[in-house]
Amino acid sequence: MAELLELPTFKGRPGWEFTDLSQLDLERYEPTAVQAALRTPAPAGASFDGRTLRISGTPAEPIELSTLVPDGALANQQLTVVIEEGAEAEVWERWTGNGVLNVTTEVEVGANARLRYIAVQELDEEAWILGAQKATVGRDGAFDWVALGFGSQSGHVLMETRLAGEGAEARVTGAYATHGRQHIDFDTTQEHAAPNTTSDLAFRGVLAGRSSAVWKGNIIVDPGAQKTDAFQESRNLLLSKRAHADAIPGLEIQANDVRCTHAAAVAQVDPEQLFYLRSRGLPESEAKRLVIEGFLAALVERFPEGHVRTTLADALERRLAVVLG
Repeated sequence: MAELLELPTFKGRPGWEFTDLSQLDLERYEPTAVQAALRTPAPAGASFDGRTLRISGTPAEPIELSTLVPDGALANQQLTVVIEEGAEAEVWERWTGNGVLNVTTEVEVGANARLRYIAVQELDEEAWILGAQKATVGRDGAFDWVALGFGSQSGHVLMETRLAGEGAEARVTGAYATHGRQHIDFDTTQEHAAPNTTSDLAFRGVLAGRSSAVWKGNIIVDPGAQKTDAFQESRNLLLSKRAHADAIPGLEIQANDVRCTHAAAVAQVDPEQLFYLRSRGLPESEAKRLVIEGFLAALVERFPEGHVRTTLADALERRLAVVLG
């Protein structure tokens, strides 16, 4: 059996300031290599060998992958998604199970290619997740990344987007809804390594019970990456007085002809909104749900009418039913 490396110490290593791994006893788990599985056969223009998904054409239907973490396993997964020059595709990945998921994902978007990648984390609420995901976007490529964080008791997910080619663009959308004592930690980076690149990141979270969430985001503009246009925001809605969220934006700009902005907010449900709805005859529970749905609607509306928008809205609605009890 391979030797297990020491876990990062809480507040002792940059990037791990907010997630305490002291309760994660890796000796309790059996190291196991797991692979994502195709839910349907690979369409024409795509190939998959369990570790690498390569797309050279334009499949008409989304490509769906699923990963099951066996009970009591330390599941190690490596996945590479490559979309070649001029290709266009949509990939859905879903994680389920109860154990520890240690996942590494690399995404390569070729020149003039377009990829929408949607990762749905629905692990058991006793599970852990440790993730390192990195995407590189080539010249005039477009990458649309969606991350849904619903399950697990705790963990840390690193999401890095590197705009490596001139004219590249990326949009990153994240949503999470937690309750009980769940803890969610997203660490995102938007690196602009070439001129005339664009990135737009938006994360929104709803937190109930004594749950907590962290979003730490950084926009990096490399020397020479002029005409960069970058935006990031994180907004959190707390449903109880014991819920807690941290939203920490950051900028590292090494070019002088750029536009980089950020926004962050953590707030309770607005009592005036509740009063307005209740004064029109709605019970408190329904009024509260409408306020929450309106808060999350801004994320759903980032997508045009169609199956992606509908599927995301349905997923959020199902999760809210769990969080609100």
